[in-house]
Amino acid sequence: MKLFLQDQLEAIAGALGDTDNGLQNSEIGFLLQSAKMVDPGQSTKRLRIYNAFAESQNSKRNRTHVLEFIRLAMSPARYSREPHRFEPMRAALNQALAFAGLVVDETGALKSVVQATTLPEAQRRARDLRTDLEGRGVHADVLAFCRAELLADNYFHAVQEAVKSVADKMRRLTGVTDDGGSLVDRTLGGISPMLAINSRSTVSERSEQSGFANLVRGTFGMFRNPTAHEARIHWEMTKDDAEDLLTIVSLIHRRLDRSTRTSHP
Repeated sequence: MKLFLQDQLEAIAGALGDTDNGLQNSEIGFLLQSAKMVDPGQSTKRLRIYNAFAESQNSKRNRTHVLEFIRLAMSPARYSREPHRFEPMRAALNQALAFAGLVVDETGALKSVVQATTLPEAQRRARDLRTDLEGRGVHADVLAFCRAELLADNYFHAVQEAVKSVADKMRRLTGVTDDGGSLVDRTLGGISPMLAINSRSTVSERSEQSGFANLVRGTFGMFRNPTAHEARIHWEMTKDDAEDLLTIVSLIHRRLDRSTRTSHP
C-alpha cells in the first residue's frame, strides 16, 4: 500500500496549516473528526495536522484517511463565504502534493500527475518561462501565474489558471456571474455587447468584435472545458506551447483593459 513519505507529510501539513492561508484550528478539529482520524490536540496548526496524518498512516498502514482529509479540506463549497481563501491554499498544497505525484484540481478533486523530482526544477521552469514572456511584453496579469508552485509538475496549471483570470476580469468589468461560453455571449456578443473593444461603427469593427468574442470563447472551450473531464497527465504541454498560449491570454487581457463598458443592461 502506497504511503506518503515523512517529508511529503510535513510539506502537506505545512500547506494546510499555513499561518496566513491555511485552515483554522476549529476547521482542523472538524475535518479530523470527519476523516475519522485521531486528533492529537492543540499545538501549532502544522504540527497538529502532521501528527494526525503520521498517526493515521502508521496505525492503518495506508494513506486513505489522509487523502480523505485533503478532499474534505479542499471542497470548494467550504469556501463559499470566503472564496479568497481557496486558491492560495490550493496553490500551496499542490506544490507539496506535486512531489507525491498528486494535485488538487479546481473542483477540489485529487488527481494523479507526473511526480516532480526537485523544487529547483520547478523554480527554474518558472524563471525561464517568466523571462521569455517578459521578453514578449506579456501582460502583468498573465505573469502572475508563472510561479513555481503552478509549474511544479506541469506547465498546464499555469495556463489553466491564466485562462481563468480572463473570466474573472470579465466578471469584474460587467458584474455578470456566468462562466464559459455563456459569459462570452452576455458580455462580448450580440448587437450591443456589454464590453466593446471598438466603436462598432463599421462592418470591419463589428467583425473584429465578433472575432474577439469567438477567440475568447474558443480559449475557454479549449483550455477549460476538456480539463474538467481529463486528468492533466493526459494533456501534454511543452514550454513552447505554454508561452504561445499565455501570449494569447495576454492579448485578450489587453483588449479587455482597453474595452468600453456600454449602456447594455
